[in-house]
Amino acid sequence: MVLPVDHPPVRTGKVGLLLVNLGSPDAPEVPAVRRYLEQFLSDQRVVEIPAFLWQPLLRLVILNTRPKTTAANYAKIWDQAANDSPLRVITRAQAEGLRHAFGPDVIVDFAMRYGHPAIEARLLALKELGCDRICIAPLYPQYSGATTGSVLDEVFRVMSGMRWMPALRTMPPYHDHPAHIAALKASLEKSLARLSFAPERIVLSFHGMPRRTLDMGDPYHCQCQKTARLLREAMGWDAERMPIAFQSLFGRAEWLKPYTQPLLERMAQAGVKKVAVLMPGFSADCIETLEEIAEEARDAFLEHGGTDYAALPCLNASDEGMAMLRSIIGESLAGWA
Repeated sequence: MVLPVDHPPVRTGKVGLLLVNLGSPDAPEVPAVRRYLEQFLSDQRVVEIPAFLWQPLLRLVILNTRPKTTAANYAKIWDQAANDSPLRVITRAQAEGLRHAFGPDVIVDFAMRYGHPAIEARLLALKELGCDRICIAPLYPQYSGATTGSVLDEVFRVMSGMRWMPALRTMPPYHDHPAHIAALKASLEKSLARLSFAPERIVLSFHGMPRRTLDMGDPYHCQCQKTARLLREAMGWDAERMPIAFQSLFGRAEWLKPYTQPLLERMAQAGVKKVAVLMPGFSADCIETLEEIAEEARDAFLEHGGTDYAALPCLNASDEGMAMLRSIIGESLAGWA
């Protein structure tokens, strides 16, 4: 068939790699935070309450009260040099670090599930650049329907509107991947060597999820436990020295236990004076690590009798973190790159 002269050329032959993380507001200001929270908390993967019950509460109460506090917390950790959120800065750096890792035919980009850059915009951009094969890499080590599942929902929604769909791969969770455990071990050892004190406990704090998600079959809790067990084995430590906990609770329902801040308070009251916290469920530092754990949890630990506290960095775009990403993403690109 002869195409019309004005028909645009169709580009093909490239592979797209899209890194995806949770997201953040565009600015540490109330209107931007309100827009972000509205999108985030309207996702039924995140809040599994029927919309007719949840949406009035969200719009009449939560979006009129929570954005002010959340904006103030974002202001504390905002990257002033980049004028951007740490999560977006780090995810961009991870994408840049992979730019030439898989050869000239692989185009690397990143997106946020909530906020900008949006998954839809970046998928369409990759397709326009000639990517007839795209690999989605959700940067969540442990799978949850509220995180990885929500990313894939959005990817499939966008794809459903395409007449010509690219071939699609999705990177599996990497909670127990040897490269992930090795990177966590190396990063932990480096971080501990930099401290001015020797922690008596290393708390492994994962993002919390409602208890009902476990009861309904979500594998997240089990995958967190496995990451913790494998890291303990790699370090040669037991569960007493390296306990697990869950942070970032929301609402009144029961969430996965033990809760991080109460655990730290009990430790301090029981005479454990020196503690460090590592967050192996986060691929990049964000408000939950930089404000909740590095500031709020620290203050609670010290107020209850602790003397020394450290929130250890996530893998981010460190040498260890980038080596891990090249390894696990390389497996997902096998045969394409």
